[in-house]
Amino acid sequence: SNLEGALAIFQVFKDDRLCGILPLFHAFGLSCTLWLPLMAGVGVSYCPNPLDAKSVGRLCGKDKCSLLFATPTFLQNYLRRCKPADFAKMRFIIAGAEKLKPELVDAFEEKFGLRPYEGYGATECSPLIALNVPNRQMHVRQQVGCKEGTVGHSVPGLAVRILDTQTGQPVPSGQQGLLYVKGPNVMKGYLKLPEKTAEVLQDGWYNTGDIVSIDASGFVTIRDRLSRFSKIGGEMVPHMTIEEACQKGLGATETVVAVTSVPDAKKGEQLVILYDKEKVDADALNFILAESDLPKLYIPKKDNLIAVEEIPQLGTGKLDIMKLRQIATESMNKKDTTESTE
Repeated sequence: SNLEGALAIFQVFKDDRLCGILPLFHAFGLSCTLWLPLMAGVGVSYCPNPLDAKSVGRLCGKDKCSLLFATPTFLQNYLRRCKPADFAKMRFIIAGAEKLKPELVDAFEEKFGLRPYEGYGATECSPLIALNVPNRQMHVRQQVGCKEGTVGHSVPGLAVRILDTQTGQPVPSGQQGLLYVKGPNVMKGYLKLPEKTAEVLQDGWYNTGDIVSIDASGFVTIRDRLSRFSKIGGEMVPHMTIEEACQKGLGATETVVAVTSVPDAKKGEQLVILYDKEKVDADALNFILAESDLPKLYIPKKDNLIAVEEIPQLGTGKLDIMKLRQIATESMNKKDTTESTE
């Protein structure tokens, strides 16, 4: 049902060929690189290691692949290591699992001549929830299928609603709230975990845990994970908003900063920013934050900028939230101990 909905809104032609790079233990890979080509009746070329950019590039070029499902982390790798000729036949790339940065889209187009599209999903939803697709010309009218900065329209067959995080009531169009989805692609539950299932499934509606808004045209914009908000002085502060301001100010196409938080006795929590010490200067980052349009509450103290060898990520390309928090906690505790000793 999930793939039938997706195939209803983007065209797959018989002479298309998919380059399958996503691991099949991941819902995105299982659905889109195993079942989708079977259902659509198109060829697929598999590369067992998505991090081996040169092999992926050679495979795409040799087999004239035209379709690719990937994560932004993988695309960043291909941008650095693949040749323009490798993607000469590529016509449609969808990125999911993490935020697709505008800088990466621009850089990808400059080198390869096409702009990746952003989609959004969750393992519990098989996984596609929303998708950007190419615009379609229908005689004199154009059907808008893509709005950059959003994750597209919800997949056909899937109902969506946005509820206020405090009241649980529906929010007006354009306003932020917690995204719930319902449809035949939503899971029945977590295996042998009824209590955990009850936390996220109510009357068939799945609580995604994501804060989103939907505009008047139906395009969904992801604001942040509910778990990636810090409550500081009673106000909810979104980590992703801060990360985007840093990335934009640094002109970075890859993830070089990540925001997390640690407990604070006075305000509840305090923000911490981890940055890649090989690619980011702490003074420059501090200046970018100070000169940004972010509210003062969103800007951590300079002492809360922590240098790391690399930003911790999971195998899927997503930020490793638990590792981020662990590094931040250990670093801040070490600073507190040092200050106490002094």
